[in-house]
Parts: sequence; structure tokens; C-alpha cells
Amino acid sequence: MSIISKYKILTQANDSFTKSEYKNALEQFAIVLQDYPSSKEAYNGVILSEMAMSGEGGAEALFDYYEILKEDDKEEADKIMSDILTNMDGTLEKLSEVFSQPLRERLEFEDGILYQDFKNIVDEGASFRETFENIMFSTRVIITKKEDFIDFLDSLIEHGFEEMALTYLENALGAYPSDKNLRKLLKKLAKGKLIEN
Repeated sequence: MSIISKYKILTQANDSFTKSEYKNALEQFAIVLQDYPSSKEAYNGVILSEMAMSGEGGAEALFDYYEILKEDDKEEADKIMSDILTNMDGTLEKLSEVFSQPLRERLEFEDGILYQDFKNIVDEGASFRETFENIMFSTRVIITKKEDFIDFLDSLIEHGFEEMALTYLENALGAYPSDKNLRKLLKKLAKGKLIEN
């Protein structure tokens, strides 16, 4: 029997999870895990799929966070997500802790600023444009929630970072083609004549 194409099945599994087809995602991650028992991505995918199937609402947020981390450093993302999932007991209380202090400390160690901390600086009267430009060259903004991601894109458009917003939007729409909020932002960019309909 031939060994399965690891990357092809992982891509299909991630797509299934994104479409909320958690049972399919679970089966696909499990297939990869059978042939590649050391695959952290498949292992993490199985756990996240099981969480989503059991109705734990935070599974989607964790999956989105995992996807964002993978864009920067896939190996490190696998490790961080494994650590998070290993330290959870599967309860919603634990899940909310994941997005609080322990994660904050871990992310600060990763040389980044949480979006909420960035937002607090701007809310206290600092210029979005100046603050973002200063941060952009020295660190990165870390976003852990989809609502924050939408807010961040909207702020980028409002403050003249249309090209950057468009790049993020194109990637996000690849994963979430029917997301209404993302589509609204795309229309907002189109009105600014940056892109054509």
C-alpha cells in the first residue's frame, strides 16, 4: 500500500475544518497521523477537530490562531499549538485561559505585540499610523481573534495602508471565501479605487 501524500491530505483536512466539516477534518488528520505518527500538525488537527465536534466554541478561534502562526514559522506554530493543547483539559474555562496571561507571556517572548495591547496604545491617543509604522519595523502585531483581525484590516484601510490590507484580505478570503465581514472590507477597498470589481 502506498504512503499517502502528507501535504495533500493536510491541506484537505485544513480546508474541511475551515468549512466547519469537522468530521471530515478529523478523519483526514487521522489518516495522516497513521502514516506519519510524529506529525504535530496532524496531531493538533485531530484534537482541534474533536473539540469542534464536541461543541467547544473556542476550537475555531484556536484553529484561526494556529493558521496565523503558521504563516510566520510553521515548526514553531506546531510547537506552540501542541503546548497549548497539551496544557488544556478540554474545558471552556481552560480555553479562555489560553487567550489570557500564559499565552500573553509566550507571545511577548516571541517578539511581538498583542493586537489588544497595540489597540490600547492607540485608544490612549497615539496616532495609529505612527504607532503601526514604529511597530512594523521592529516587531509584529499578533492577532488571536477573528474579530480583532477584521478590526485590524479596517484600521489599515482607514489609515492609508490599503496595499497591506489587500494582501491580508486576499489571503483571508482564500481561507474564508464567503465571510461577510471580509467581503465588506473588500468592497470598502474597491470604493477607494485600489482594486477593480
